[in-house]
Amino acid sequence: MNIAKDKVVTIDYSLRDEAGELLDSSEGGEPLIYLHGNENIIPGLEKFLEGKTSGDSISCTVLAAEAYGERDESLVFKVARKDFGDNVEVAPGMQFEAHGEEGAQIVTVVDVLGEEVTIDANHPLAGENLHFEVKVVDVRDATEEELQHGHVHSEGCCDDECDCDDECEGEGGCSDGCCN
Repeated sequence: MNIAKDKVVTIDYSLRDEAGELLDSSEGGEPLIYLHGNENIIPGLEKFLEGKTSGDSISCTVLAAEAYGERDESLVFKVARKDFGDNVEVAPGMQFEAHGEEGAQIVTVVDVLGEEVTIDANHPLAGENLHFEVKVVDVRDATEEELQHGHVHSEGCCDDECDCDDECEGEGGCSDGCCN
């Protein structure tokens, strides 16, 4: 079966940056399982996987524009330290979840100067070309439930006791581990 829209795809992968540093890998852990064509992985990698089948391997470079986008310096800005709440430690490198017009997103503290905190709302990999080594482990048809919810479900996850519509948060995942 070939990878196409609405197929459930299982892959093993490694991800490296331009310098060759390993950023992420499924080696020694669980493979990545996602619903193809439903924005569950970066668009550039989906394009490279389109049409592949179980057993295929690819090496590819996904340009920043089709990964996490180019860096946007307008997403680096200052906020008041008090916006983080009372008695909250704030230091460079820390990440927080911020809520804005486009929903929740992770921001990184860049600098703290007195009562002013500089944050960066760019994805940490924005502006980076990404290098993947991928092996397609499996391709299957999605269930009706997976198609309705737009992401893959673990075996037996969404039964009468689990309401994914209420419990899913963010892209392709649930807060309680029910769905993945």
